[in-house]
Parts: sequence; C-alpha cells; structure tokens
Amino acid sequence: MRRPPLSGLLALAATVPGVVVALAGIDLPAPAAALVFGGAIVGAAFVLAWAAEAAQVDVSAGLAVAVLALIAVLPEYSVDFVFTWRGGEAAAQYGADCHPPGDPGTPACSLALANMTGANRILVGIGWVVVVLIAWRRSKKRGITLGRADAVPLAFLTIASLYCLILPFKRTLTLWDTLVLVAVFIAYSWRVSRAPAGEPDLIGPSAWVGNLAKVPRRSTVIGLFLVAAAVILLAAEPFAESLVDTGQELGISEFLLVQWVAPLASEAPELLVAGLYAYRLHTTEALGALVSSKVNQWTLLVGTLPAVFAVSSRGWSGLPIEPAQRGELLLTASQSLLAIALLLGLTLSLRAALALLGLFLVQFVLAGVLPVQWHDRSLWILSGVYLVLAAIAVYRKRTCLIPMLRDGLLTPYDQLGDGLRCMTTGGGRLRLRTRLKEAISSHPGG
Repeated sequence: MRRPPLSGLLALAATVPGVVVALAGIDLPAPAAALVFGGAIVGAAFVLAWAAEAAQVDVSAGLAVAVLALIAVLPEYSVDFVFTWRGGEAAAQYGADCHPPGDPGTPACSLALANMTGANRILVGIGWVVVVLIAWRRSKKRGITLGRADAVPLAFLTIASLYCLILPFKRTLTLWDTLVLVAVFIAYSWRVSRAPAGEPDLIGPSAWVGNLAKVPRRSTVIGLFLVAAAVILLAAEPFAESLVDTGQELGISEFLLVQWVAPLASEAPELLVAGLYAYRLHTTEALGALVSSKVNQWTLLVGTLPAVFAVSSRGWSGLPIEPAQRGELLLTASQSLLAIALLLGLTLSLRAALALLGLFLVQFVLAGVLPVQWHDRSLWILSGVYLVLAAIAVYRKRTCLIPMLRDGLLTPYDQLGDGLRCMTTGGGRLRLRTRLKEAISSHPGG
C-alpha cells in the first residue's frame, strides 16, 4: 500500500476535535465535552495499538505482545491517573476522607479505585468472552486453546491476583504495594523479553507501517507513539472532568460513569483490536494479548496508583480504601482468580466464557433489584461465589497448576513448544497428553 489506509486516517481525524478544543480552551457543555475528548482518546488508542503492532517487526514476539498490551491500556492509565491525582489533592485539602464536609458527591479517592476496578472487570467479563464468542461464530470451535508460551502471562497474573486478594482487607494502598506489584511487572517484562522473534501478521494501518523500510518504519512508529501520547495527555483530564460534570447535570451517579463508561471508552480500542484478531481466526494471539493486558492492569496500573497519590497528596499515608471500595476490590480479585482457574489447562471453553459473562452481568442485576443498603453486601456475596467456583475449577484442573507455573516462570522459551499440555477429559477428570512426535524429535537423545 502506497497510501495510509482510510481507517488510520479516520483514527487520527478523531483526535483533532479534542486537541482543538483543549488547546483553544473552548468551553463545551459537559456531555458534548465527554464525547469530544472521549473520541480523541479512542482515536489515539487505535493509533497506539497500530504502532505497537507494527513494532513487532523489530522486537521479539513475546515482547511485542507485552508491549502491545501495555500500549493499548495507556488511555486507561491516563484517565485513572487523573482521578488518582485529584484524590491526592482532595486528601491534602480535606484529609483522609478526600471529600469536603457535607458534600453528597462521591469522594475523589473512591473514583480512582472505581475506574481501576471497572476496567479490570470489563477486560475479563467482556473482552475475554467476546474473543471466544467471535471464534465460535467464525469457526464453530467451542473454545480457544493457547500455546505453552501463554503460560508466562498466566503465571504472573496468578501471582498478582493472589497478592491483590489481600488489598480489600487493607485500609490503604501504600508504596509497599507499589513496590511489590511493579516488581511483578518488571519480572514479567524481563521474562517475555526472552521470547524468540517471530514473523508478525499485520493488516490495515499496522501493515502499512510495518512494510516501510527500516528507518522510515521506526521513525513512523516513534512518531505515532508521540502523537498519540500527546493527544491522551491533552484529553485525559478534561474527559475525566466532563464525565463527572455530566453525571451531576443529568442526575446520573458519577461513580457509575467513572467505573463503567470511562473504562469502556479507554478499553474500546483494545477490545476491538482483540476482536479483529479473533475475526481473522488468530484466536491464540487475541486471547493472549488480553491476558497480557490483564497482567499490565493488575500489576503496573494498580501498583502506580499509590505513587501518583503520594505525589499529589504530598504525603505517605497511602490511597485510602473506603468500606464501599473493599467489596469492589474483592470482586475484581475474585473474578481474576476464577478466570485464571478456568484457563489453567490453557483452554478457555465456550461454556466457561459464558459463565464469566453471566457472572459479570449478575452484578448489574443485583444492583437493580436489591435495596441500596444491600449493594455492598451483594458484592461480597458475589465475590464468594467467584471464589468457590475458582476453587472447584482449580481442584478439577489441579494437575495443570504446577505445569502452568513451571512453564510460566522457569521453562526456557525455546522449550515451550507444543509438547506437554494439560487437558480436561469427560467428567472433569484430568490427564496429561504428550504429543509424542514432537517430544521425541526435540529430545537430545532422539
């Protein structure tokens, strides 16, 4: 292709109104501003995703997937950092309540955690499920099977989820949590950087960039990264402000907008890119990228929130976890553990995906039918359901757990072929299936 694809030009065009409004200081009504700045963030996120895909030409396959996952969630980082920064400023002014006395609105610190928990639950409850449903619709396969190399993000996601399970029982997110979770992310990044290089399968704007000569390609990728990052920096804060103002003007809960609408806007490009991979029947890459994104959000995003809060609040007390947010954190961690348990055999079945979707939707049904005073309790009850189902799934796939952790944390990448795979059989009994031809041919002794 000699000219950039139309989709790439449209994504860049979507960023223009937000940039113009931000730089010119135009005062728009809150709903209109939310649409303009949200559209700019979505357009910039598509540009980031395409640039990261094109970068696969120059970096290893595993690192490329990890970088793609990280880049794709940068809009989510920017929006969440805005809410966290505002929470820190509110804490510096009003104390640990992060709220002016007598104000009926949602405390600023709660909005930071609401955005993070909503984004994480959408990624699994919608993202993973959509990929499986598209694959089933396109190929009639009742599930997606990952490769052994995908045990790497799954193993690190297990570590992060087990650690995050203790967060609901704390009063604050502290810099200690930053240290632990960022360390997990660094270890994960180092691990995937050892993956061998592969030949990427690019389409659309990423293919146009990837097919350029070496110097123009790298210059274009860097330029796209910089442009998209600049747009996100300009649009993130006004987008967050306009969402809160929209809730106040329309009588909609600002907590609801921040927890669900904002993450949908910032996660949309990532979900669409994964859906596109699934539609092209690159189902392993689609689900693998979303698992990597979950690792990024559950380690680096959660881990950096206390650091942002410490800078903005000019203190070391940590990001407060209010009682209402503990149930949200527990539900998010419980959903992660169930998703991991269902994926232990490196296969996510259609039935398991529908179970994740059903449980994700149950929270909204409960919120609609239960009295307000029961809302927090319902989160804890639903979390218990997630944890019980996770325990059952782990027991049924218990012979898969150690091989997955060993492959994910220790086995060299050049040995992560299609050899030993943990599979489920009828009645929930487990067995290990060895692909003898591959095992024999790869064994040093033949």
